[in-house]
Amino acid sequence: MERQLPKHIGIIMDGNGRWAKKRGLKRWDGHKEGANVFRKICSYACDIGIKSITFYAFSTENWRRPPEEVAAIMELFREYLGEAEDRENENIRKGMQMHFIGRRDDMPEDIVSLMETAEENSKDASRIKVNIAINYGGRLEIVEAVRKIAQKVKDGEIQPEDITEDDISANLYTAGQDDPDLIIRPSGEYRLSNFLLWQSAYSEFWFSDILWPDFTTDDLDRAIDDYNNRSRRFGGV
Repeated sequence: MERQLPKHIGIIMDGNGRWAKKRGLKRWDGHKEGANVFRKICSYACDIGIKSITFYAFSTENWRRPPEEVAAIMELFREYLGEAEDRENENIRKGMQMHFIGRRDDMPEDIVSLMETAEENSKDASRIKVNIAINYGGRLEIVEAVRKIAQKVKDGEIQPEDITEDDISANLYTAGQDDPDLIIRPSGEYRLSNFLLWQSAYSEFWFSDILWPDFTTDDLDRAIDDYNNRSRRFGGV
């Protein structure tokens, strides 16, 4: 049977802190190594023909972590986005379109500016769409979509009884994109953690005990091979 690639893969990048703790390192070191793995997996997904990939980088709940850890993560975002700007030509050659999902209001202004620049510079790329979920929460995403639709009802643009699932999907951060076929969560946890709650209704899930900084392209291939052995009926027979 010919190997079928998921059109869209979601990845919950988890286990950076535990990886560092096991090695007697600071949590910052785990996040830094996790960022390196992100780059490798992102590039490999592009090379093998994945059309969309969404990385869960920072949740709305992650602000509760120690201030020094949050500051370190923000610095990693700056570093990555600065690299993306410096490597603009390479990213364009690879066809990587950058898209950031999540609430930007609470993010540092300089990071938001870098995000907007990365999106603008890569808007014409079409080989792979790379979604990075920053200050993202699945419930918040649905709430914001409902608020947009409620405003349209208030303005008389739509009647409540006419609201469809498509209307909700069209008002999410991922509007216009395929729902994820496969969601990968390393680190030994078995939950979504508020990630793509609406979009994952019929996603296949792949869990492993591998901590994210130890995740490799071989692991991604294993997840895809496992996905190929699933029977996706979408509620049918």
